[in-house]
Amino acid sequence: MELLRNANFDFISKYRSGFILSSVLIVVGLIFLGINAGPNFGIDFRGGVKIQAKFNRAVAEKEIRDKLESLGFGRAKTQVNSEKQEATISLGYGTDFEAQAGRKISDGLIEGSADWHALPQGVNVSAVGPSVGQDLKWAALWSVVSAIAILLAYISWRFEFRFAIGAIAALVHDVLITLGVFAVLSKEINLPTVAAFLTIIGYSLNDTIVVFDRIRENTRTLKGIEYSETLNRSINQSLSRTVITSLTTFFVVLVIFFLSSSGEEINTFALALIIGVIVGTYSSIFVASPILHLWNLKTRESAA
Repeated sequence: MELLRNANFDFISKYRSGFILSSVLIVVGLIFLGINAGPNFGIDFRGGVKIQAKFNRAVAEKEIRDKLESLGFGRAKTQVNSEKQEATISLGYGTDFEAQAGRKISDGLIEGSADWHALPQGVNVSAVGPSVGQDLKWAALWSVVSAIAILLAYISWRFEFRFAIGAIAALVHDVLITLGVFAVLSKEINLPTVAAFLTIIGYSLNDTIVVFDRIRENTRTLKGIEYSETLNRSINQSLSRTVITSLTTFFVVLVIFFLSSSGEEINTFALALIIGVIVGTYSSIFVASPILHLWNLKTRESAA
């Protein structure tokens, strides 16, 4: 199946516009990260407790907050899903944190079932210690950094170092923009989100490698034409496959995002993948390939 037959777009000449757009998106994300004093880490990374409660009727957020105030936990964050009749309560560790906070909140909801109609079997408490959360944060960071370093070495061996630089630039670009969108939307970064980031790295790399393989093949077979033309032909020849793969993945994660009933974590996982699919497809065309073009120009200037 070929969606875009005989495509002939001049992508390389638009690289400046692509770089400007990417820079704006990254800078906006960094500004929001600065405003928020860093990523909005969830309980997985900062430690604390999370209580997920299921009710037999829709409850308002004010009801939840009033109940928490009466229990002495007015600092807790709440998120209510009236349609699913669910509420998520998060309480991070602090100087005045109580070790039994999760159990006290859970018992408070259950004991007030006559007023709240909270189902005892619908209250789930999960806790992460502060030291464990810190360890998980470093493990998540090193997993992303290690993946990028290994990919840099592999692509340098499989292709050339300049190809590796282009691919890694695209990967970092994708992760930064996804992280920036999460900062703008004040979405939590949790373990499923880190898994989504690693998935984005793999997806983006796969898309970039397809284009790079065609570039390498055309460089050998197309002689006597400008390198920019070789890049454009390679991108256009792989464009149909890129678009079909991206659309297929995009629609799947879009359905997960809107129809999932598994809670907030799977929702943020799907959101990260939605962003990653879009920017990953974009970066393989407007980030990775233009870097090869600029590298070639720099090499020619040095040789002249």
